[in-house]
Amino acid sequence: MILEIVQYGNPVLREKGREVKEVDEKVKKLAADMLETMRFANGVGLAAQQVGVPLQMAVIDVADIEDRPSAMFIGDDEVKVEDYMPIVLLNPQLKLSKEREAGNEGCLSFPEISAEITRASGVRCKATLLDGNEIEFDASGLLARALQHEVDHLHGILFIDRMNAASKTSVAGRLKRLQKEARSA
Repeated sequence: MILEIVQYGNPVLREKGREVKEVDEKVKKLAADMLETMRFANGVGLAAQQVGVPLQMAVIDVADIEDRPSAMFIGDDEVKVEDYMPIVLLNPQLKLSKEREAGNEGCLSFPEISAEITRASGVRCKATLLDGNEIEFDASGLLARALQHEVDHLHGILFIDRMNAASKTSVAGRLKRLQKEARSA
Protein backbone atom coordinates (compact mmCIF):
# COMPACT_ATOMS: atom_id res chain seq x y z
CA MET A 1 0.00 0.00 0.00
CA ILE A 2 1.33 3.43 -0.90
CA LEU A 3 1.61 5.58 2.22
CA GLU A 4 1.49 9.36 2.50
CA ILE A 5 4.97 10.87 2.74
CA VAL A 6 5.15 13.39 5.56
CA GLN A 7 6.30 16.85 4.43
CA TYR A 8 8.71 19.21 6.17
CA GLY A 9 6.96 21.01 8.99
CA ASN A 10 5.37 17.85 10.42
CA PRO A 11 6.87 17.31 13.92
CA VAL A 12 7.27 13.52 13.42
CA LEU A 13 10.26 14.27 11.15
CA ARG A 14 12.12 15.59 14.21
CA GLU A 15 11.36 12.55 16.39
CA LYS A 16 14.03 10.01 17.27
CA GLY A 17 12.76 6.57 16.24
CA ARG A 18 11.99 3.84 18.76
CA GLU A 19 14.11 0.71 18.57
CA VAL A 20 12.56 -2.20 16.68
CA LYS A 21 12.49 -4.91 19.36
CA GLU A 22 10.89 -7.70 17.32
CA VAL A 23 10.19 -8.33 13.67
CA ASP A 24 6.48 -9.07 13.65
CA GLU A 25 3.88 -8.93 10.88
CA LYS A 26 3.25 -5.24 11.58
CA VAL A 27 6.93 -4.39 11.01
CA LYS A 28 7.06 -6.55 7.85
CA LYS A 29 3.90 -4.87 6.49
CA LEU A 30 5.31 -1.41 7.21
CA ALA A 31 8.56 -2.36 5.42
CA ALA A 32 6.67 -3.60 2.34
CA ASP A 33 4.51 -0.45 2.29
CA MET A 34 7.59 1.77 2.68
CA LEU A 35 9.32 0.05 -0.26
CA GLU A 36 6.23 0.47 -2.42
CA THR A 37 5.91 4.12 -1.37
CA MET A 38 9.61 4.83 -2.05
CA ARG A 39 9.42 3.30 -5.52
CA PHE A 40 6.18 5.14 -6.35
CA ALA A 41 7.87 8.43 -5.37
CA ASN A 42 11.06 7.57 -7.34
CA GLY A 43 13.21 7.72 -4.22
CA VAL A 44 16.32 5.74 -3.28
CA GLY A 45 15.59 5.69 0.44
CA LEU A 46 12.81 6.22 2.94
CA ALA A 47 12.81 6.34 6.73
CA ALA A 48 9.85 5.34 8.89
CA GLN A 49 9.52 8.92 10.17
CA GLN A 50 8.77 10.00 6.60
CA VAL A 51 5.57 7.94 6.67
CA GLY A 52 4.65 9.19 10.14
CA VAL A 53 6.06 6.31 12.22
CA PRO A 54 8.90 7.18 14.64
CA LEU A 55 10.71 3.83 14.37
CA GLN A 56 14.35 2.83 13.71
CA MET A 57 13.61 1.45 10.23
CA ALA A 58 14.75 2.56 6.79
CA VAL A 59 14.49 1.14 3.29
CA ILE A 60 17.06 1.77 0.55
CA ASP A 61 17.39 0.73 -3.09
CA VAL A 62 20.28 2.13 -5.12
CA ALA A 63 20.53 -0.84 -7.54
CA ASP A 64 19.47 0.89 -10.74
CA ILE A 65 21.16 4.27 -10.27
CA GLU A 66 23.88 4.10 -12.91
CA ASP A 67 24.98 7.75 -12.91
CA ARG A 68 25.81 7.60 -9.17
CA PRO A 69 27.50 4.24 -8.54
CA SER A 70 27.69 2.47 -5.20
CA ALA A 71 30.04 -0.12 -3.75
CA MET A 72 29.34 -2.57 -0.94
CA PHE A 73 31.77 -4.80 0.97
CA ILE A 74 31.09 -7.60 3.42
CA GLY A 75 34.31 -8.37 5.25
CA ASP A 76 37.08 -7.88 2.71
CA ASP A 77 34.94 -8.96 -0.24
CA GLU A 78 33.19 -6.57 -2.60
CA VAL A 79 29.66 -7.81 -3.24
CA LYS A 80 27.19 -6.90 -5.95
CA VAL A 81 25.02 -4.07 -4.62
CA GLU A 82 22.07 -5.39 -6.69
CA ASP A 83 22.16 -8.67 -4.74
CA TYR A 84 21.28 -6.79 -1.53
CA MET A 85 18.75 -4.29 -2.89
CA PRO A 86 16.24 -3.34 -1.84
CA ILE A 87 17.44 -3.50 1.75
CA VAL A 88 15.37 -2.97 4.89
CA LEU A 89 17.48 -1.91 7.85
CA LEU A 90 16.28 -2.11 11.44
CA ASN A 91 18.12 -0.24 14.21
CA PRO A 92 21.02 0.70 11.90
CA GLN A 93 24.23 2.09 13.36
CA LEU A 94 26.88 3.80 11.24
CA LYS A 95 30.60 4.42 11.62
CA LEU A 96 31.69 7.18 9.26
CA SER A 97 35.00 7.39 7.42
CA LYS A 98 37.10 10.50 7.95
CA GLU A 99 37.17 11.28 4.22
CA ARG A 100 34.41 13.67 3.14
CA GLU A 101 32.79 14.50 -0.17
CA ALA A 102 30.08 16.83 -1.38
CA GLY A 103 27.14 15.53 -3.37
CA ASN A 104 23.70 16.60 -4.46
CA GLU A 105 20.87 15.42 -2.22
CA GLY A 106 17.14 15.72 -2.23
CA CYS A 107 14.52 14.32 0.13
CA LEU A 108 11.01 13.00 -0.46
CA SER A 109 9.82 15.09 2.52
CA PHE A 110 11.15 18.24 0.82
CA PRO A 111 9.61 18.25 -2.67
CA GLU A 112 11.63 20.11 -5.30
CA ILE A 113 14.43 21.05 -2.88
CA SER A 114 17.97 19.79 -3.30
CA ALA A 115 21.42 20.97 -2.27
CA GLU A 116 25.07 20.01 -2.13
CA ILE A 117 25.66 18.22 1.18
CA THR A 118 29.06 17.18 2.51
CA ARG A 119 29.09 13.73 4.08
CA ALA A 120 31.53 10.93 4.84
CA SER A 121 32.59 9.20 1.62
CA GLY A 122 32.34 5.77 3.24
CA VAL A 123 30.42 4.13 6.08
CA ARG A 124 30.30 0.89 7.98
CA CYS A 125 26.71 -0.12 8.69
CA LYS A 126 25.56 -2.60 11.31
CA ALA A 127 21.85 -3.40 11.35
CA THR A 128 19.21 -6.09 11.71
CA LEU A 129 17.44 -7.36 8.59
CA LEU A 130 13.76 -8.30 8.30
CA ASP A 131 14.65 -11.99 8.72
CA GLY A 132 16.11 -11.15 12.14
CA ASN A 133 19.72 -11.68 11.04
CA GLU A 134 22.41 -9.09 11.68
CA ILE A 135 24.33 -7.59 8.78
CA GLU A 136 27.53 -5.57 8.82
CA PHE A 137 28.89 -4.03 5.64
CA ASP A 138 30.94 -1.16 4.29
CA ALA A 139 29.55 1.15 1.63
CA SER A 140 30.72 3.97 -0.60
CA GLY A 141 29.20 6.09 -3.32
CA LEU A 142 25.47 6.71 -3.40
CA LEU A 143 24.78 3.84 -0.97
CA ALA A 144 26.99 5.51 1.69
CA ARG A 145 25.20 8.84 1.14
CA ALA A 146 21.73 7.23 1.27
CA LEU A 147 22.62 5.37 4.48
CA GLN A 148 23.73 8.59 6.16
CA HIS A 149 20.65 10.48 4.96
CA GLU A 150 18.20 7.80 6.16
CA VAL A 151 19.94 7.14 9.49
CA ASP A 152 19.87 10.91 10.12
CA HIS A 153 16.08 10.75 9.65
CA LEU A 154 15.88 8.00 12.27
CA HIS A 155 17.44 10.42 14.75
CA GLY A 156 15.31 13.43 13.80
CA ILE A 157 18.07 15.06 11.73
CA LEU A 158 17.07 16.44 8.33
CA PHE A 159 19.27 17.09 5.31
CA ILE A 160 18.63 20.83 5.66
CA ASP A 161 20.50 20.60 8.99
CA ARG A 162 23.58 19.54 6.98
CA MET A 163 23.32 22.38 4.42
CA ASN A 164 25.86 25.17 4.42
CA ALA A 165 24.62 28.71 5.11
CA ALA A 166 24.45 29.70 1.43
CA SER A 167 22.37 26.64 0.50
CA LYS A 168 20.02 27.20 3.45
CA THR A 169 19.53 30.83 2.45
CA SER A 170 18.75 29.85 -1.14
CA VAL A 171 15.93 27.48 -0.06
CA ALA A 172 14.61 29.50 2.92
CA GLY A 173 11.49 30.72 1.10
CA ARG A 174 10.52 27.22 -0.05
CA LEU A 175 11.11 25.84 3.47
CA LYS A 176 8.78 28.46 4.97
CA ARG A 177 6.12 27.57 2.39
CA LEU A 178 6.41 23.85 3.24
CA GLN A 179 6.12 24.59 6.97
CA LYS A 180 3.05 26.77 6.37
CA GLU A 181 1.44 24.03 4.24
CA ALA A 182 2.15 21.42 6.97
CA ARG A 183 0.50 23.60 9.62
CA SER A 184 -2.63 24.10 7.52
CA ALA A 185 -2.91 20.39 6.58
